[in-house]
Amino acid sequence: MMSPKKTKYRKAHKGRIKGAAKGGFELNFGQYGLKALQPERVTARQIEAARRAISRYVKRVGRMWIRIFPDVPVTKKPAEVRMGSGKGSVEFWACRVKPGRIMFEIDGVDEKTAREAFERASAKLPIKTKFVSRQGE
Repeated sequence: MMSPKKTKYRKAHKGRIKGAAKGGFELNFGQYGLKALQPERVTARQIEAARRAISRYVKRVGRMWIRIFPDVPVTKKPAEVRMGSGKGSVEFWACRVKPGRIMFEIDGVDEKTAREAFERASAKLPIKTKFVSRQGE
């Protein structure tokens, strides 16, 4: 699973995900891509599950790029703990995804295969997504 090797701060504020993506909204590497349509936090586990779904369906033919990285530490306190006594420990890593962001790209496969692979991957993600291609931009 993906996580940063080193961070400047151990814990981060929750924050809000507002506005559209100001970068990473165009296909830069592959022929086909999976674009986010909603703002949401996507966990490292969800990214990994989607990656596996894509690579299994295309039988590792072609090339795939993951355009998002989980860099936000999400903390959690144990169950039934009283208020106060500081922030909880880091439970998992997540990525803040804004609408319009290309999350995955693929090349070296035909459109039908790419569409079905991204369909399977989007089932693993907590947001609505859209299939995009170089021809139909």
